[in-house]
Amino acid sequence: MAHGNGKNLYRELGKKIDGLPARVPWNEALYGILKELYTPEEAEVLIGMPYGLATFEEVARCTKNDPMQLRATLEGLCEKGLVFDVWVKDQYRYMPAPLAVGIFEMTMMRTRGELRYAEWARLFHEYMQGTHAFYTANFKDGERVSVMRVVPHEEAIGEAEYVEILDYEKAAAIVENANRFAVGLCSCRHEKLHVGEKTCNVPLETCSSFGPNAELMIRHGFAKEVSRSEMLENIARSKELKLVLTADNVQKNVGFMCHCCGCCCNLLLGVSQHGFPNTIVTSTYISQIDEDKCTGCEKCAKACPIRAIDMVPIANPATKKPKNPRVDESICLGCGVCALTCHKDAVTLVKRGQRVLHPETTFERIILACLERGTLQNQLFANPQSITHQFLRGFVGGCLRLPPVKRALLGDQMRSRFLAALKSAVQKQDKAWLVEM
Repeated sequence: MAHGNGKNLYRELGKKIDGLPARVPWNEALYGILKELYTPEEAEVLIGMPYGLATFEEVARCTKNDPMQLRATLEGLCEKGLVFDVWVKDQYRYMPAPLAVGIFEMTMMRTRGELRYAEWARLFHEYMQGTHAFYTANFKDGERVSVMRVVPHEEAIGEAEYVEILDYEKAAAIVENANRFAVGLCSCRHEKLHVGEKTCNVPLETCSSFGPNAELMIRHGFAKEVSRSEMLENIARSKELKLVLTADNVQKNVGFMCHCCGCCCNLLLGVSQHGFPNTIVTSTYISQIDEDKCTGCEKCAKACPIRAIDMVPIANPATKKPKNPRVDESICLGCGVCALTCHKDAVTLVKRGQRVLHPETTFERIILACLERGTLQNQLFANPQSITHQFLRGFVGGCLRLPPVKRALLGDQMRSRFLAALKSAVQKQDKAWLVEM
């Protein structure tokens, strides 16, 4: 297998990563990232790998590499977080890491090998914040499925709403339902620290992982193992620091949780600086302000991490209060940080009128994200070396990219039936474990 050398090789690698759930358009900044992180041998292997989870034998057949050499290369890629190795049915299965959550996060969380943090931070910052290419490619058409969702601070939810909050939207319940825990460096804050844009006093070690994700992070040195009580303390500290809690955008088997500040988090910056409100999926709640209780102190507006609250002058004020806070409902995250700062109980979280899409499992999230971004055919026909799969990727991909087809499959009426059909097909291939992830 040969894909050329130099820039052409990395262009092929970029094309492969662009075919994963998160789109990564090619430019010089991306070339710099790939050349820095992947050796030519690693690039060759990743280009030839299946798009989804595959056994070592399947990877070997696709890449046609010598097994001993391939195993060493795969181990190196896994140690760098550029390939994920997941233990399923008594063996490891391998998959290329997408840019996010994956290449960016694992690179800035690494603790082993040569650690060129300053250079990595510069390269990622140029690509994600300088060129805007990543945000535009993934969210310009109002895509509804992001890899992360907001977890509301429970204390901010109004009493009338509290009884309806589901376990997957409770930070404490996510911790209680997990059996292993890890905490590592926040990749976004680490990046901003090295490029001189970290303006907060939030500690770097906050990024939380659970269950199998925690096991992977611990095994490869991306995070250290902690106890359940330490994880709960981590969440309590984030509440005191008025951070936004965000988690894996699934309802079952939540794998990770972030503790986000407005100055560093790339997803929050996608909303506040780049103008893409769907870079992160909101909670099912939204901020509501009781103007009768509000004193106009402006604390809620100052606390909002994405500047979703404005102070509006009162035309003929009956009291000394000159302004009322106004929530921009088009971008409000439903995080509850504003309510945590209000000592008059004037701000609470209430149920949104519009339905929020939170996929049930990782399988559903990947399917829906790929469908939105035009890469689902790669998950369905994952062997890059198969002529048959190559044809089917082209044919099916063309059909799925048709706007009427995409709208129908993503609509509320068809979405569940479409997902059920795919689950049934996967189960018939003796891969029932995949739909439960």
